[in-house]
This record gives sequence, structure tokens and C-alpha cells, in this order.
Amino acid sequence: ELEFASRVFPVEEVVMAGRKELIVRGGRHLLPDLKEAWQGIERVGVIGWGSQGPAQAQNVRDSLEAAGLSDQVKVTIGLRKSSPSWAEAEATGFTEADGTLGEVFDVVGQSDLLLLLISDAAQANLYPRVLAAMKPGATLGLSHGFLLGVMQNDGVDFRKDISVVLVAPKGMGPSVRRLYEQGKEVNGAGINASFAVHQDCDGRATDVALGWSIALGSPFTFATTLESEYKSDIYGERCILLGAVHGIVESLFRRYTAAGMGEEQAFKETVECITGPITKIISQQGIRAVYDSLGADDKKVFEQAYSASFGPALDICYEIYEDVACGNEIKSVVNAGARFDRFPMGKIDGTRMWKVGEKVRAKRVESDIPMNPFTAGVYCATMMAQIECLRAKGHAYSEICNESIIEAVDSLNPYMHARGVAFMVDNCSYTARLGSRKWAPRFDYILEQQAYTAVDEGVPADSETIQNFINDPVHDAMAVCCDLRPSVDISVGGAGSDEGVGVGGARTEFRSVKKREGPAGAAARKSWMLEAPGQIAMYAGLPDV
Repeated sequence: ELEFASRVFPVEEVVMAGRKELIVRGGRHLLPDLKEAWQGIERVGVIGWGSQGPAQAQNVRDSLEAAGLSDQVKVTIGLRKSSPSWAEAEATGFTEADGTLGEVFDVVGQSDLLLLLISDAAQANLYPRVLAAMKPGATLGLSHGFLLGVMQNDGVDFRKDISVVLVAPKGMGPSVRRLYEQGKEVNGAGINASFAVHQDCDGRATDVALGWSIALGSPFTFATTLESEYKSDIYGERCILLGAVHGIVESLFRRYTAAGMGEEQAFKETVECITGPITKIISQQGIRAVYDSLGADDKKVFEQAYSASFGPALDICYEIYEDVACGNEIKSVVNAGARFDRFPMGKIDGTRMWKVGEKVRAKRVESDIPMNPFTAGVYCATMMAQIECLRAKGHAYSEICNESIIEAVDSLNPYMHARGVAFMVDNCSYTARLGSRKWAPRFDYILEQQAYTAVDEGVPADSETIQNFINDPVHDAMAVCCDLRPSVDISVGGAGSDEGVGVGGARTEFRSVKKREGPAGAAARKSWMLEAPGQIAMYAGLPDV
């Protein structure tokens, strides 16, 4: 249903579970085509330096250089000069002296393509000023549809004299950068992305967006809408991508140790099992391959765990999706961001379990990581519950597979495998970090209270539930995605390694900071909601961020 055409990049039709979808394959051989796709673009502004900002800025800069266009198109970072991120941007080669680093609204006003990559909560506060400062005919680039949800809640729309596009990499920023770096040696390595054209003021928006995705190193790009993206993305983070997997491993660790298993072995049978063999099998062969890899006795254990977990997980998945769709979860994120000065996000890896994990990782032998069939059943059931909800809500299979499976196993789980849960969760956006903290305990609780008690009471596996899993059409869709998958696995260093870690890469120290709006910003926001969008003059005298 999401038709699109490109004058620059070849569009390919694929069939996923009987449904036709359009994609654009990536690759470094397409980088010279950026000249045509970005005709008229002389400055790409990147606002923000959180999860996505460093990755996207560096990837686009490197792609322009590889295409021989660095003297024609300049990538400029926009930050507050007082921000600690200013020095980090300088450390990656962006400088005020050469015009590649500047104050936020100077960059906003100069950019032909503006990539707005500040936190979602900050976007909610600052979007009136950002939209007002953009020059007519420019393109606003978003990597998350969250802003649309905020503006829908506020009852306003985008200015009509700009284009609005989305390119949403299906992975956190550090993985977008790390796989791009690996892709310099193996063409095609990268993170898939969805794209959308929400508003096209000059007929060029599709090629601008596809060029952006190609420049980020996306192996393939598929179509979505801003609304579909923010619903599936915010939902997915709270489910199997971050929140649910955290809740699963915490609940299983307690279960296994309560049954007498040693702590280190319990960590191996939960976290290591999921981030090791389960992740690798799903990444390369799909979810059903996990079940197929088991012996007869282990399949029975898997079936019992899967059958008991699927319904309770689906219950929470529906609750999350509908809270996102109605705007409640978006309001929750904005409200939490406003409380950061009093209640910053706390640590999530200080408990005994994660301290044990440090010891396990230090002694890890990859080939010795066990495949626990009970763990596999719970994890696969929760992943399939997420898939079932997205399908019922009308999402395309390309989006379902990427938001529920590929992002988990090719972007996020490898970071938990490298250094633990905080390294995975807290290298993501504020929205993802908040959502994971909020919903992980819900998955933990419902699995312990409903799924595990059913198993302990001897409730047999439901044969219909298991057959539905085995025959689910998502396996056919995932097979297509596996065929499109690059041969390269992400490589992230563990403790003591700087591989993929450091300035411009993954962080090891995390913070949550309140973005203060101030009286003038609040007044502008109120005026924006009361007056017709596009009234630029009223914002001329506002102070900087």
C-alpha cells in the first residue's frame, strides 16, 4: 500500500508473506548518486548529539567524502556552545572554524536539509522555534515520528513551505555508526532504515530522503509513514527490543536461582543464552529456527514455556501499543523529561544479577554458552506477541520484521552481550531509556505471576498456540529479510576494549538532563498553538536554547 517512485535510486519489489512491498537496496556504490538526489542541497544541518546525532553526522560526512562531494555539501552540527557535547563534536572533527559546528538556531536557519536529532522531549518543547527558523524550501529530516504525535496532541501542523521527511535507522546510533565503519570494508554492512515523505513542497522529497538513508549506510530502505513509525518504534522499545528483554532476563534469573542454580550459571542460561546463540540463530535464520535447533525433549520444554508466556506477553503488548497510539506514552515521556532536574534516570545495572554478569563476561567462551529451551520459549513467545500486535494494528511486514526482530538481534542485543543491560538501554534515546525502565517491570511481573505459575502448576502446552507459531507467515517474511541481510555481524568491544566505543561511538557513562524551555520558549509554544503555523517574525527575538 505504500507506493513510491525514485528518479535516482532503483526501486525493487519484494514479496513478504504474500504481500508486495517496495524497497531500495543500499551500498557504497550508490554514494555518487547523492549528487543528483541532493541537487540544491549545500548544507546538511544536524541538530543534537545524543544517540543518533554523532552517528548520522559522521556517516553522512564520510559518505559525501567518498562520493567526492565534500567540497559541495557541508555537514554542520548545531549545539549550544555551553553544552558538553560541543567538545565531543570537536573531537570527531567538527569545528566552528571551518563552519561545521555552530549554535543551534544559526545552523537551523542555514540548512537546506535539517536533521533534527535532539531528544524527543526537547523536540516537544522546541519545535515551534525550529520550524519558524527554517528557511522556505528547506527539508526537515526526522529519525523518529514522535514529533508528529506531539503536534497532533497540540492540534498543529507543519509549515506548508517546507518538506518533511523521515529516515529512521532500525538501531541505536552507536550501531548505525559501527556497522557503517565495518561497511567501509564490506560493502552493504549497515542498519536497515524506514523512510517516509510526510510533506513534499517541491517534488524532490522522496529522493532527498532515500539519499539520506543511502548516506547512512542502510542495506535496505522500506516505506512507512510518520504515524506508523512512531507507533511501532515507541512500542517496540518498550517491548522485546529493550523493556521486555530486560524484564524477561530478570524474572528468569530469579526463577533459576530460586530453583538452586548457581548465579553464574543462571546468568549464562538467561542473558548469555539470549544475546548469544538465540540472537545469532534469529539473525541469520529467523525465529522458528530456534525451535528447529532443539532436540525432541527440549522442544517440549520450549513449547510449555512459549504457550504459557505468549498470552500474558500479548496482554502487555496491546496495552503498550494502545497507550502509544492514544498519546498517553508520548505525554509520559514529555512529563518525565520535565522532571529530570529533580529525578534523573537511575542506574539499571547495579543489582547482584548484573554484577554476576561482569564476572561471566570476563570468563566467557562463546562456544560454551548454553541454549536453554525454557529461556528460548519465553523470549520467542514475547517476540511473537509483539509481532502479532503490530500485525493486528495493520503494520507492513517490513516494519514488523525490522521493529520486532532485526533491530533486536542485529543492533541491540549485541550491546547487552558486550557489556550488560545499561550499555544496551542507555545508548538509546531518552524516549527508549524511559520506556524500558517503565515497562520492564510489567513484563517481569506478568511472566512471574501468570506464565511461570502456569508452568509450575503443570498446565500443558496449548497445541493450537504452538502450531500458530510454527506456521506463522512472519517466518516467510523474515526469510526475505535474511536474504537481504549483509554478511557482516556487528562487532562491539567488551570491557577494556575501545572497539565501537568512545567519542562519536557508544557511551559508557550516561546522563539525563532537563531541557529548560524558559519563559520566552513557553510563550512561543503557546503562540504557535494559538496562531496559524508559519508565522516566522514573532520568533525573531527569542534567546538561544
